[in-house]
Amino acid sequence: MRYAVGGVWCDRPFRIRRLGHFGLNITRMEEAVRFYTDWLGFRVTDTIDFSRRAKDPKELEGLGDPRGYFMRATTDHHTFVLFNRAVRERLDPLRRFGPEVTVNQISWQVGSLAEVMAAHRWLSEAGLTMQRVGRDMPGSNWHTYFYDPDGHTNELFWGMEQIGWDGLSKPVAMHDRAFRELVPLPQVGEEEEVDWAREAGVDLYSGHRSRDLRVDPKEAYDVEGVLLPRPFKVLRVGPVSLFVRDLEPALRFYQERLGFWVTERVRWQGQEVAYLTCNADHHLLALYPLALREPLGLSPHTTLMAFGVQVASYAQLRAAWRYLTERGASTVPIPAELHPGIDYAFYVRDPDGHLVQFYAHMLPVAPQAQLSPAPVDPAAWPEVVDPPVPGGFADPGLGPWG
Repeated sequence: MRYAVGGVWCDRPFRIRRLGHFGLNITRMEEAVRFYTDWLGFRVTDTIDFSRRAKDPKELEGLGDPRGYFMRATTDHHTFVLFNRAVRERLDPLRRFGPEVTVNQISWQVGSLAEVMAAHRWLSEAGLTMQRVGRDMPGSNWHTYFYDPDGHTNELFWGMEQIGWDGLSKPVAMHDRAFRELVPLPQVGEEEEVDWAREAGVDLYSGHRSRDLRVDPKEAYDVEGVLLPRPFKVLRVGPVSLFVRDLEPALRFYQERLGFWVTERVRWQGQEVAYLTCNADHHLLALYPLALREPLGLSPHTTLMAFGVQVASYAQLRAAWRYLTERGASTVPIPAELHPGIDYAFYVRDPDGHLVQFYAHMLPVAPQAQLSPAPVDPAAWPEVVDPPVPGGFADPGLGPWG
């Protein structure tokens, strides 16, 4: 079957446009929050206190900070999330994290709310184990969650709340528009929701204010003309690199179910690694055989090989390496042939031993496009067209439409 997605024919009723955000389940929570905020520059936009979900407060004694942290590097409400692994496993037994799966979620943005709901139905009918569907708060993003063959949670989402110049997230009083079910369409736009909140007397300026470290201008770094508390700026997260038990089932899942395609395959120490994308980036996802985890010297507690953070320039990449190593960050040498499409990169461990890949440049992929001349008169245009290239979809924008 073919499906019309935004007026373009597709093999499935949705199209992933980009990696939106990424999350980890953490053991050393306090250290990890400090590492990702103070050292890397993510800003906390909201927190969730999971202890409020416990039937008995004693359930969580000795498990550490029970809060989940939503952090941003861009105007998206969250680019990165951290959760206490022990707390989540105690309170959310239905969420089946494998013993070595510390990835909380890999979140892919699709092009519309209709695509989210259609994707949930289509993936359910294909036999996938679905976790939940609806709309999350905080963040306001509509979503559906499900597992890959190795138990990694994937999310398809749309409509992420945007943080403006004042740095404020939505007030908690506006979280009443969360949903835990497949919603009927159409839904009202966010502008209408703001009007409802205002009419109900909600203080629209009562949300959490996200900001970076305060520094004396004399101690700040001149980052290409802007004073910042560290000598680099993270622009986005990704790609995500995963260890998988069997490469072929994982490839089939991400290609057939989610619409990725392979851009490159690399053999290293007799094992094949596959790099996949669904847009113009060389890769958004890399799949490594689990047999490579030990030869690479990586932590046996996680199936995450690495996740990327892109900084704004090559100069900032070099400055980030100096800054982090001077502060004692643990670096790991990863062979250059294992990050094709990326020229210069370095890797550091977070407090739990997860690998973070720093880079500035990624090679674009440019399939040959074959465009047929279109009729001049829009009245003669076809209702649905073929995509000019595999990733030939318009940028969906970052936030909601209305």
